[in-house]
Formats: sequence, structure tokens, C-alpha cells
Amino acid sequence: MIKIILATSNPHKLEEINAINKNPEIVFDVIQGDFSPVENGRNFIENAIIKAQEASKIMNTYCLADDSGLCVDALNGRPGIYSARYAPTQKEKIKKLLNELNQVPKEKRQAHFTCAMALVNSKGEIIHTQEGRVEGVIDYEAKGTNGFGYDPIFYVPDYKQTIAQLPEEIKNTISHRANALIPMIKWIEQNIF
Repeated sequence: MIKIILATSNPHKLEEINAINKNPEIVFDVIQGDFSPVENGRNFIENAIIKAQEASKIMNTYCLADDSGLCVDALNGRPGIYSARYAPTQKEKIKKLLNELNQVPKEKRQAHFTCAMALVNSKGEIIHTQEGRVEGVIDYEAKGTNGFGYDPIFYVPDYKQTIAQLPEEIKNTISHRANALIPMIKWIEQNIF
């Protein structure tokens, strides 16, 4: 069995990652102690590496970090790496985004969620990175109560629902985090065990 520390203080991420992970031999747990890395990378993968390496200094073991965000085509990729800092609260983030897209017609509201993951060893050396994404459209209003973040306004055409309306078992197979984590787990199975 291998224990991997998640470089996050977000309990939703731990829940989601544990729901996606189907290997009982790989156990994910959150970082302990004060964890507030400066996310000053220029892209998602750089921020994931910063977080993973900072966590390895604290925990001295394998650490996995992800950096993810919403990229809206009509906003030139914004909020992007600033998704978590786009506005003070989640409600305000959604309201701000919908206001910015107020005049944008449905056919130009394409967006994608990106998730970049970085795995480091106990010395903080990068041993694997992985990216995943899911394509969708920004809806006109929030719908659904599952998920978190921008999920209530991220409409997935294939399912005719927002991510927040999808059952967990579907979300956990199509989400950007699933599309990064599933290949990451395969890599761990083949290279660490």
C-alpha cells in the first residue's frame, strides 16, 4: 500500500479524488499543518509543481498537487489560473462570470475545465505530471447542487446538464480531475509499486 499526500487544504478535492480512485492500495490524505504556497506559476502545471514541492518539504513523502480552473474562450481563457481568486466567494465568482458573459450568445460560450497534476517524491523531485480537461459551455444561470466551484454553470452538451446536475458517478468519470487522475493512478501503479 502507498500513501500519497494531497497538497491541498480543500476537503472537496480529497473527497473527489478518493471517489475517483478505484485502487484500494493507493490511499490519498490531506496535508497536515500550515500550508499556504505562493501560486505564482505562469500556468496550471507550474502551480501544481509549486504546491507539490511545498507539500513535500512539510510531509517528506510522495505528494500530489493539482491546479485547475475554468477557461472561457470568449474571455480569452479567463479566469484560468486565477479561477480560485476571481472573486471573494463562490457565489460572487459565478455572478461575475455570468455578468462578463451577459452579451455573449450561446454559440460563443464555449469553455473548458483544465486540471494539471504534479507528483513529487520525498525529495521534492518531479516524477510525473498529467493534464486533463473537459469541454463544455457556460450556461446562463446556476443549476444543480452537486459538485463545487463553477460546476453549476458549466453545461456539458453530451449530458444536457451542468456538472452540478450530474450524478457523482458520472462526474467522476468525465471531469477534468478524473481525466488527469485516472492516468496518474495508472502511472503510479506501473512505476511506484
